Amino acid sequence: MTAPAGRRSGRRVLSWLLALALLGVIGFVVLRDMGGREPDPPAPTVVTGVIGSEKAAFFGDERVRAAFRAHGLELRVDPAGSRQIATTVRLDGYDFAFPSSSPAADKLLAQHPVARTYAPFSSPMAVATFAPIVDLLRQAGVVAPGSTTFDVRRYLDLAAAGTRWDQLPGNTAFPARKDVLLSTTAPCQSNSAAMYLGIASYVANADGVVADRAVATRVTPAVQPLFRDQGYLPPTTEVLFEDYLSAGMGRVPMALVYEAQYLAEELSADPVLPADGQLLYPSPTIFSRHTLVPLTPAGDRVGELLTTDPQLVALVAEHGFRPTDPRAFAAAFRDRGLLEPPPLVDVVEPPSFDTLEGMLTLLGCTP
Repeated sequence: MTAPAGRRSGRRVLSWLLALALLGVIGFVVLRDMGGREPDPPAPTVVTGVIGSEKAAFFGDERVRAAFRAHGLELRVDPAGSRQIATTVRLDGYDFAFPSSSPAADKLLAQHPVARTYAPFSSPMAVATFAPIVDLLRQAGVVAPGSTTFDVRRYLDLAAAGTRWDQLPGNTAFPARKDVLLSTTAPCQSNSAAMYLGIASYVANADGVVADRAVATRVTPAVQPLFRDQGYLPPTTEVLFEDYLSAGMGRVPMALVYEAQYLAEELSADPVLPADGQLLYPSPTIFSRHTLVPLTPAGDRVGELLTTDPQLVALVAEHGFRPTDPRAFAAAFRDRGLLEPPPLVDVVEPPSFDTLEGMLTLLGCTP
């Protein structure tokens, strides 16, 4: 028997009402869940840079990476020698270049003019050595009693005379039959060796910065043996400093490094410095000013944050670099109960990039 038309119509209306009610419930649940869930944060902007290799540990620190992510930036960096950054590295696709010295940055600026650069931190050149070597250097007049100053002129006199360690009077601690020479990196590849060239040439030029080709031609032969007579030269200060830490006094009695390398190890949670390790400061010395050249607005943001963000500035100091704010540097040592390194007075400027290139060419380097 067929149901009356009115009853069928009522059932149809009821079905529609139940369907609408169900849809309403589902919609409420969906909207409730959406309203209670935080929206996904925007993906960070990927920023790429080419950096001096001695900054690789800093940019690889997860705390540094997280600090940049907090500002919406995901950093990806490639290490290279500062000389290569200024001359041969193709910068297409990079947001910033960050060599280890102002001369290299000046060369970049000539090729890539920008409104401003950033020098968020620096590191003076220093001599990583050992207590017995310091005692011998004091007896030889290179280090004054009670001082951490390494007299470059006195050292150059010893080197020019071809003095061996076993020829130093009263030397029983390190009677090695090899020349008294400061271990360095390869000048054709490494910025730290180029800074050493700037220091040695300054002293050889009667305490004057080498500023033209004629002076460079006259002075370079006098400093060439400082590199040539060492034999093999490591390509980076990372390799040289690792040799100092692992091979010890027998192989590397004294090494020219960045102060930051030694200090970063001293400030680390588990330092592996030699028990008798000591740090000396050349007189004169050169500050290696790490200068960021922005190539895009994103690169400019990196330079700004490295200069102004308190967390990043504190991390700069923890990695042994001297930030522009000296209070952060002092705090890094105070918080760990360590003595802050001394302020340095006898500081000179490096030669210009082109003058350094001229001297490096005379040493046999090619671009």
